[in-house]
Amino acid sequence: MIIGIDASRSVKDERTGTENYSYNLIKSHISIDRKNRYVLYFDKTPRFFEISRPNVSTRLLRAPRFWTQGRLAWECFIRPPDILFVPAHTIPLLRRPKLKTIVTIHDLGAQYLAQYHRFPQKIYLNWSTRYVAAHASHLISVSNFTKKDLMSTLKVQGKRISVVSEAVNRKHFFPRSKHEIAQTRAKYGLAGKYFLYVGTIQPRKNLERLIEAFAQGKFEHTDLVLAGSRGWLNEEIYKAPEKFSISNHVRFLGYVPDEDLPALYSGAIGTIFPSLYEGFGLPILESFACGCPVLTSVGGATQEVAQDAALLVDPKNIKKISNGMRKLATDQNYAQELVKKGSVRVENFSWESSAREVLKVFDKVYKGK
Repeated sequence: MIIGIDASRSVKDERTGTENYSYNLIKSHISIDRKNRYVLYFDKTPRFFEISRPNVSTRLLRAPRFWTQGRLAWECFIRPPDILFVPAHTIPLLRRPKLKTIVTIHDLGAQYLAQYHRFPQKIYLNWSTRYVAAHASHLISVSNFTKKDLMSTLKVQGKRISVVSEAVNRKHFFPRSKHEIAQTRAKYGLAGKYFLYVGTIQPRKNLERLIEAFAQGKFEHTDLVLAGSRGWLNEEIYKAPEKFSISNHVRFLGYVPDEDLPALYSGAIGTIFPSLYEGFGLPILESFACGCPVLTSVGGATQEVAQDAALLVDPKNIKKISNGMRKLATDQNYAQELVKKGSVRVENFSWESSAREVLKVFDKVYKGK
């Protein structure tokens, strides 16, 4: 079987959720599968991949615009693989009728929180997701929550969806030493205690409420640290610290590379991840792996990922977020109980296991089952 993979997201300089998913899943596939042939399609030179497997080849497809619908579409039309796997949301409109396509749907955020997505991105996201839901050979969802969304909102038949979770690389994400934590603190100028948020700075992450909850908590000698790239519609988030008179205690670090994240998690009072909507919630697993207690949103994919290993709160209730942060900061027995539960929970997730499950999907679709 020849498996073509859209690897364009995996070579982004600043990888976030879907980029890390693509990168880790692709690396796991080419590590464990010696039987099938892989063709990886890149839009720029893959600096982070060391490909030495004889069953893996690459195609560098340069295009200034419309890469998926132009360059990738033409490549798959003239040299079609048996299966085209796209790790995030969209497939070429122009393709051979017999080309089998498998697409990962991470969430339906543009459907449920349209007001938090910028025009025209939300139009494209909604259209591309609906198109894939109707026309892809098979869909992979990263959580049961997202599968239910696909079935209820886009009316996709359950038999066309396989649930394969995201995972975490525990060779990289693990509790770090006091020395490494101190070095990373110094790098980012973090002198005292801190709560940590990791993710894009955008409205659906519920960061205005988080900042207000932190302000209500009146934590002494403690900062709120937000690590993540600027997203869309973020103006009010960056104004919030001044609005709530805590500018000196809220730190926006910008994008933080993967090599620094484990020490940031390891040194935090806790990870605070009160999103309004998620398809999965990778920072929850990363925190568990690094021995960091977690506060996250009740319901949806975040609760599915965390189960009883995190403090679950109503993300729209500022007082409950604040009280939860206070509990993590003051109740050490409770915090350590969460750390223990998190270390057990994260054992259920690995990129190798996820890659093997995706391989089963490839095989099923290839054989027409």
